[in-house]
Amino acid sequence: MPESLPQSFLPLTESTYAILLSLATGIKHGYAIMKDVEQLSNGRYRLSTSTLYTALSRLQDQGLIQRIQNKDADTNPGLPRKAYTLSALGRRVLEAETQRMQTLVLEAQLRLIE
Repeated sequence: MPESLPQSFLPLTESTYAILLSLATGIKHGYAIMKDVEQLSNGRYRLSTSTLYTALSRLQDQGLIQRIQNKDADTNPGLPRKAYTLSALGRRVLEAETQRMQTLVLEAQLRLIE
């Protein structure tokens, strides 16, 4: 399969961008992603469980994130947590979207001072 171009995924929705940004700092399970997104937005943006897991499934299908095995499943009884990490493509898409938004903000700032 040919390698996907990051630009083909742009623009990202706010929830997709926030999820990818959350995973940029390392491996997280769903609840940690939800809390991190809330913190990133200063409480302005909260993902519901259904929104989060629908998005995680889609991002996994697109190759932007990967689900990884929970290493503490043996020591932590009960349902194992699903943990996720950003893929190399996901990182490139996140970087491309950040650059796209920075360019847009710079253009807005230039127009507002005219």
